[in-house]
Amino acid sequence: MIDSNTQLYCVLGNPVRHSKSPVIHNACFRSNHINAVYLAFEIDEISKGITALKTLNIKGASVTIPFKESIMDYLDWIDEDALNIGAVNTVVNKDGKLLGYNTDHKAAILPLKPFGIKDKKVCIIGAGGAARAVAYGIHKEKGDIVIINRNKERGKVLALKHNADFIPMNEIAKMHDIKADIIINTTSIGMYPNIKDCAFPSGLLNSRMIIMDIVYNPLKTQLLSCAQKKGCTIVDGLSMFVYQGAAQFNIWTGILPDIGLMRKAIMNGDR
Repeated sequence: MIDSNTQLYCVLGNPVRHSKSPVIHNACFRSNHINAVYLAFEIDEISKGITALKTLNIKGASVTIPFKESIMDYLDWIDEDALNIGAVNTVVNKDGKLLGYNTDHKAAILPLKPFGIKDKKVCIIGAGGAARAVAYGIHKEKGDIVIINRNKERGKVLALKHNADFIPMNEIAKMHDIKADIIINTTSIGMYPNIKDCAFPSGLLNSRMIIMDIVYNPLKTQLLSCAQKKGCTIVDGLSMFVYQGAAQFNIWTGILPDIGLMRKAIMNGDR
């Protein structure tokens, strides 16, 4: 029951009304008998989100597209991994001081570890905050990274950081074979409501590839649908989403949540 002692947590992003973060975190608060509620705040400027965190004494926040990088300028302290990545997806409000973390990089590689990452050619689509975290995680696992991005300048900067190759997105369609072992979409392409958009040309997919999409709404994106028809191994965004959310909950509360409970809450459409 919400009362004057209820602690407030949230996700900051745009768009964010589709987010399932309230589903998993509110399920964990209920399961652990914590008097807290988690809400989605769709904002147009990160500075407004920072004001809300401090004014409303919001205890913790998830940060999503497009604010994972820009929020760093407003934080009082940032974890070493998040600094190296150049993006923050988790904020803790500790006595008015805002602390930044990144839980995306470990969550991204966990679903891929069973297939092996070392020395595999891993093409990462995107160069934003999520791409930075995924590239950081793949680099630590000694994968051979290729960055694919529409914006050449941003793509080249990320590629240089990890000694990776860079391919402009507008040149991908001209290629006959990309020779990738793993392809990971880190952009919002294919996210609800634009579910017909595909993040990568289906003609370049083949059955030996592993295709991962971090978009989880819809669970099977257009990219994953095309990949499945081609006989590829597919990894949907739910695994990464749940793992990074579990790590966030642990940072906020010191409690390791039940992963199974979080998955079940999403599949059941809990609130």
